[in-house]
Amino acid sequence: MSQQPSAAPAPTSAVATVAGRHDWWRDAVIYQVYPRSFADSNGDGMGDLEGVRTRLPYLRDLGVDAVWLSPFYASPQADAGYDVADYRAVDPMFGTLLDADALIRDAHALGLRIIVDLVPNHSSDQYEWFRRALAEGPGSPSRDRYHFRPGKGKNGELPPNDWESIFGGPAWTRVTEPDGTPGEWYLHLFAPEQPDFNWEHPAVGDEFRSILRFWLDMGVDGFRIDVAHGMVKAEGLPDLGSHEQLKLLGNDVMPFFDQDGVHAIYRQWRRILDEYSGERIFVAEAWTPTVERTANYVRPDELHQAFNFQYLGTHWDAEELRTVIDRTLDAMRPVGAPATWVLSNHDVTRHATRFANPAGLGTQIRLAGDRALGLRRARAATLLMLALPGSAYVYQGEELGLPDVVDLPDEVRQDPAYFRGAGQDGFRDGCRVPIPWTREGSSYGFGDGGSWLPQPAGWGELSVEAQSGVPGSTLELYREALAVRRSTADLGAGDAVEWLRAPEGVVAFRRGDFVCVANTTAESVAMPAYGRVLLASGEITEAAGEAKVPADTTVWWTRA
Repeated sequence: MSQQPSAAPAPTSAVATVAGRHDWWRDAVIYQVYPRSFADSNGDGMGDLEGVRTRLPYLRDLGVDAVWLSPFYASPQADAGYDVADYRAVDPMFGTLLDADALIRDAHALGLRIIVDLVPNHSSDQYEWFRRALAEGPGSPSRDRYHFRPGKGKNGELPPNDWESIFGGPAWTRVTEPDGTPGEWYLHLFAPEQPDFNWEHPAVGDEFRSILRFWLDMGVDGFRIDVAHGMVKAEGLPDLGSHEQLKLLGNDVMPFFDQDGVHAIYRQWRRILDEYSGERIFVAEAWTPTVERTANYVRPDELHQAFNFQYLGTHWDAEELRTVIDRTLDAMRPVGAPATWVLSNHDVTRHATRFANPAGLGTQIRLAGDRALGLRRARAATLLMLALPGSAYVYQGEELGLPDVVDLPDEVRQDPAYFRGAGQDGFRDGCRVPIPWTREGSSYGFGDGGSWLPQPAGWGELSVEAQSGVPGSTLELYREALAVRRSTADLGAGDAVEWLRAPEGVVAFRRGDFVCVANTTAESVAMPAYGRVLLASGEITEAAGEAKVPADTTVWWTRA
């Protein structure tokens, strides 16, 4: 049963006063909080909403515009909350609806907006609808809300089609019917505990429109839509005809991903959102074969932003970066949507570790690599990202230069994909280790009772306390970069860059009076001094109108 706050929810008019900037989302810097790993207020080793609320002033001072919270709904936690049992309740490990209400109100008072995760592709197997579907048996109307099918083979012992789960193995699980006999199969593109909704059934759409209104009435400023590309399946659920399907993801339109039918859903949702004041937004997690197909999700009557996964997967290479930047801006311009830029999130190896390793290892890496090199490149990549036109996303802890924790013992791992073998690499725990706030103390200030994943020795020297006020620290670099970005007219929103001539391995572009130069090579390069230096990720020297830009360094100049 959903919890109901005893206090009245924040009035929708409160949202309009949060920042007062028109089209704020076009150049917003949005900070992702993974609640279980951000701050623990009650000493149980698990982060919670009250912990997030107490740290909101830190995020305001960092200089971000909005906070995106990964799921905190009631959930059995089979997939860290992405298996939702009640979309209108807060899981007790994170607090209550009153805590959510207080967090939203405090964020607004500090000038921050709150974006919450929405998980519409699948529910938990403990969701009321699914439990009812199991209990009522084949042919019941409740089963039509999911994808139940008879199996193939003489006795229905084979899955209905050849689709594979993202977490490994078949995307189908066979149920035991109420009479004890082996029965139908249900579809789950992720874990068996996450059955996929059947979005052809009108009750599913009705339910999610109601869920949207529930949280909008609570005062949230928008939704990040999990698996936004996955809700609609190809008619008839056809076989794919191949194995190792994970290798095809991101390269082809799949019968279960990026189907055109999803766009009708989003047009309905957009009409609801536009009824509310305060410029609420939708952000799509849409893994598509091309950035051009991603642009379909952000047409004027659909969603506002979509994550740019093509950029996240780009190597620290000037030619590759220029190519993906051009393609992104070219794709977004016709639909009038802002580009988005992101380097890390809760599902991929932190970019300080990715860039510490040779190119070509993917976005889930188990090697520490050259830590100093990785941090140097990560700092440079951040300044490049923040200089590009559009909106940027920052994952908690990247402002501290945190690396992935690549040496977690097997016995402490909790990523469900790790236990299923043949799916994702299963090493997402490394980017989810709770972040350090203090040099010393229990869990380095995360909480008073340890942390749900062990933190490495030396974590305290990367903490907020250790870096605050220290010139040149990664935290101070982020603070200064976000302040300069907000105060510089030529940064933020836009849809184009003017490329400048540069040596091989160097990215250089102009935006009005602003110039960004990123040296992706292993050697220093000589560049014109384009004006007054605003910020640099490393030490540069200037003489006689020329600047020496070190290896793996980004510089911001202004002619103003």
